[in-house]
Amino acid sequence: MEKKARAVTESSVYLTIVAGILVAANVLSFSVHKRIDTTKSQRFTLSNGSSKLVRDLKRPITIKAYVTTGLAKVDAFVRDLDDLMREYERNSGGKFVYQKITPKTEEEKQQAKDYGLREISVGDANETETDSISIAQGYMGLVFLYGDEKDVIPVLSPDNVVGLEFWISNKIREIRDKADDNYRKIGVVTGHDEIKITDTNLVASEGRGGPSMRSVLEQAFPFYKFEDVDLKNGDTEIDESIDALIITQPGKDYTDKELRRIDQFLMKGNKGAVVYASAVNMKASDPKFAATLSTRGLEKLTAGYGIEMKKDAVFDWSRSVRLPVPTQTGGLVWIRAPGIVQAQPGGGLDEEHQMLDQSFAGFFRIDELSFPFPSSLALLKEKQPSATLKVVARTTPAAWVDTSESLDVGLKTDWKPKAPFDQRSIAAYASGTLKSAFGGGNAEGVEIPAESKGESRILVVSSSQFLANPFARQGNGQQMEGQMAMMMPAIGGDKTLQQISQPYAQKYLTGTILAFKNTLDWLTGDTELVAASAKILGEPNLAYADISKPKIEATDDEAALKKKDEEYKLKRKAVQTNVQWSLILLLPSAFALLGVAFWRLRESGRNAFKL
Repeated sequence: MEKKARAVTESSVYLTIVAGILVAANVLSFSVHKRIDTTKSQRFTLSNGSSKLVRDLKRPITIKAYVTTGLAKVDAFVRDLDDLMREYERNSGGKFVYQKITPKTEEEKQQAKDYGLREISVGDANETETDSISIAQGYMGLVFLYGDEKDVIPVLSPDNVVGLEFWISNKIREIRDKADDNYRKIGVVTGHDEIKITDTNLVASEGRGGPSMRSVLEQAFPFYKFEDVDLKNGDTEIDESIDALIITQPGKDYTDKELRRIDQFLMKGNKGAVVYASAVNMKASDPKFAATLSTRGLEKLTAGYGIEMKKDAVFDWSRSVRLPVPTQTGGLVWIRAPGIVQAQPGGGLDEEHQMLDQSFAGFFRIDELSFPFPSSLALLKEKQPSATLKVVARTTPAAWVDTSESLDVGLKTDWKPKAPFDQRSIAAYASGTLKSAFGGGNAEGVEIPAESKGESRILVVSSSQFLANPFARQGNGQQMEGQMAMMMPAIGGDKTLQQISQPYAQKYLTGTILAFKNTLDWLTGDTELVAASAKILGEPNLAYADISKPKIEATDDEAALKKKDEEYKLKRKAVQTNVQWSLILLLPSAFALLGVAFWRLRESGRNAFKL
């Protein structure tokens, strides 16, 4: 009885101590409001950029959340939304006012409708014997009130909670910039038969229009104001009110005077430019992907900033598009496109050889990006001794280049890699006090300082169709104009490429759009919200870092390449099988062995116990 009493007392003491620790931890967490988020994208905590955004507002902002409750799925979503809003509120320094409203009266429902919210129906399946479905009807949206400005997110989907912080922070930024008349003015260089950001080449359209990169940016991020910049053969100076320039793949050469105008713009200081171009040129609506090599004079500009663009086409055997294409007999044939490089971080590479630099603001936390038809870049650091030059995207070491004047870069089965194989740089930037690309001075009537008056920056993404879907651009038919477009929407078009363009768009375009948006933020010195941008991304393709890639020899024919490729797939399959059975057997076995060990220790302790 004495032993039992002592055991009860000890157990009570232990339970009291544990309860006290739990209570103290909860009180501390409630008072300190500090979360520990171990997810890679910081999914469950507010990013520093969002905190700074609301803390730096000139006046308070009010967010009214109109929500519907009553279903398990909806209630869970509302709890997550409520937690996120409280995070904004706690980090705002009193600048963020949050109100949660569950409209029940007709007056509250009418008020939600007057704000611009849309009534929705939400279903939730009940996994019971009858498998019934419950339906809730009501409002699920946000109202933003800032000064005299008002805006809404009319519908929030309880089925999709990914990226909630991203859309809320961007809406706050949008209404703030509108009220404070604070826009970022982005110039887009035109007049060179370039691939335009207004081209509808993101999805298969069959000549009936569709989204363009510019329309997507203007709709989702209206705080950017795009303006066409026609250099007019260099006779016109670029407007100083423009914050950054975009140069896309040109179809004709730049003159030296035009290049000097771009250099003159960057030397004004606190300016930025991004070049989305390579030496690989091809016409739209060409399903054969026939390409010619020409840098269109841009190499003179980029080399002056220490980033030399080579006149070549880069191909990567290890990380490129490989797709199943249906044949006329109903079968499938696997076709490669090594001219479309898929860059991922990791892969056992050190920092100096990473394929994708996620620390760079433009690619921040993005796990995979597609670089269609790149050319290789080389850094010339002696050109810019006072600036920072860095490569931010590379191929794998299994890449090669082709310097033929004309070549085929599309889908085919008989690719023959060419030695030597090496890792190639395909994106790089220069930032800081830049020296003039042309040495400054006055030439052709364009006066240029010897160096920039403040920090300027330029990014070169050596990919001719980075801002496009290459399968949509080459597979869509030629669009007609005017009345002909109504009678005949398009001429030609390749159905196979249009089919392939759909999975490509689903997998890669979100990352491309975010990289474009983040790059504009970097160019204009406004990188606060790049961390929130990464929260809307899905998971990348798996990379097998511990499996060596097939070693490709210059003498390998198609049969040898196919054999090596099959061996590599078998190795990947073996890894997948090992992981599968480890999860099925190893963990349960480990728990069982641990239980047996504890049981034996307890039994040995009982046997050793003596009264």
